[in-house]
Amino acid sequence: MKQVLEKHFGKAWLVLVYAFLYLPLVFMIVFSFNSTRQDARFTGFSLRWYEALTRDTKIVEGFWLSLKVAAITGLLSAILATFAAFVLVRYRRFLGRTIFSGMVNAPLVMPEVIIGLSLLLLAVGAQNLFGWPQRGMLTIILGHTLLGMAYGVVVVQSRLSEMDRSIEDAAMDLGAKPHQVFFLITLPNIFQALLAAFLLAFTLSFDDVVISEFLSGPGVSTLPQVIFGYARRGINPTIYAAATLLIVTVTIVIVSYAVWVARATRRREREIAAALRS
Repeated sequence: MKQVLEKHFGKAWLVLVYAFLYLPLVFMIVFSFNSTRQDARFTGFSLRWYEALTRDTKIVEGFWLSLKVAAITGLLSAILATFAAFVLVRYRRFLGRTIFSGMVNAPLVMPEVIIGLSLLLLAVGAQNLFGWPQRGMLTIILGHTLLGMAYGVVVVQSRLSEMDRSIEDAAMDLGAKPHQVFFLITLPNIFQALLAAFLLAFTLSFDDVVISEFLSGPGVSTLPQVIFGYARRGINPTIYAAATLLIVTVTIVIVSYAVWVARATRRREREIAAALRS
């Protein structure tokens, strides 16, 4: 009896947790198809708010800006995270390693308001001193890359730590140079971690509001900024439609990665089984 209760309690607790996390999103998606502006009662199915969304230039421009910023941020974060993780894993002792590791991981625990404010002061100071950069897409990318790189380092560092270094040593014994070992051996083995770091940084950038608010310039607003600005002026079902598209975009990216990883894992298992049979 006790085991049955514990089993059902665990399932019920899991259902409550998922309901707490995702039920608000479900309600928002449902009401994005509401035929009227009412947000308390569903009066009928309609696509009018999605049609209104296509005519809203701020939201459309914000969406494409967010997409470009997130793609560039993901790429830069994955590259920089790989370099930082490689140094931390492969070189255990060097002058300033503790400081370097702390600086890389600091954005993980630092409030985004502090990060955004400090980057704003840096951008204003650099602009006053050098006349560059102007606040806009570039400064947003730099700010998002700082945050995305910190998360990417955790992912890539974990994969590098698990990697069997004997493969690299064997390649070196056969005459491969260090850069050849990195690009031909190390990089293919950590590619899944690189892709995970890219997608993580992409998602963080695409959803970010705080850092973007500090670093965006006049006439430059990402989609989350536009949605946040509309929400402060009152409930508008167009916001629901925009937020739904935001959720769908991020979900497609994450699901695509999960499917790719699952297929790659099954293919690798088949190759290992075939090699063992032969």
